[in-house]
Amino acid sequence: MSTSERLARAARKLRAEVAPLRFAEPVTHVYDPLTYAWRGYRAYLNRFGASQKRILLLGMNPGPYGMSQTGVPFGEIDFVRRFLGIDVRIDKPTPEHPKRPIDGFACKRSEVSGARVWGAVERHWKTPENFFKNHFISNYCPLVFMEESGRNRTPDKLSASEREPLYEACNRHLRAVVRILEPEWVIGIGGFAARRAEEVLGDSVRIAPILHPSPANPRANRNWVGEVSTQWDALGLCSPRRPHGRPAADAQS
Repeated sequence: MSTSERLARAARKLRAEVAPLRFAEPVTHVYDPLTYAWRGYRAYLNRFGASQKRILLLGMNPGPYGMSQTGVPFGEIDFVRRFLGIDVRIDKPTPEHPKRPIDGFACKRSEVSGARVWGAVERHWKTPENFFKNHFISNYCPLVFMEESGRNRTPDKLSASEREPLYEACNRHLRAVVRILEPEWVIGIGGFAARRAEEVLGDSVRIAPILHPSPANPRANRNWVGEVSTQWDALGLCSPRRPHGRPAADAQS
């Protein structure tokens, strides 16, 4: 069985395990892009998950205008279509939050976190093939949690009774992805992902965090590419920076 098919099978298993989970208020809506946006995620695996990787970059969970719309981790629409070459039909979740509609590749909003991540990848590696030769990006949790107002609620803010079964499923999936890709490094995009990787994987791989690119993070808004480049240099990894070390300006929404 190919690497991409093994990753797809692991994702389908995760999808099945989280499907029965229920979450109380203030969560009113839960989206799972591995269900309604499966075409996008499967295209991502088919194109870029066909080999083992040296570095696995791990995010927290899908963003409202990234993977929620495209099925691709940190999948800001313009970069997914133009840089990654993926443009597929995305279905609707049920029920759909009236303030957080899923328009797929017709969505007009840009996700800053995704634009920053894939913008840095494009500036440094130039082509997806160069990047995915040794790298892969995945999320720890597949679900998007929203309150009645439309506000995003991150997995760490769920109650302990809700987090436990969710984390158990996500832990199994992370272990499966690491078995399949056999990375030397797992880089948490943000502290949450790095902490989950440390708890789940222990010392079986090298684990480190990098600054999360969220616009809610003032440090990321000042110079995310420059700070991440410094962090990667300290780890001895190839930094996502421009030639001659000049940090690139972050993409904006």
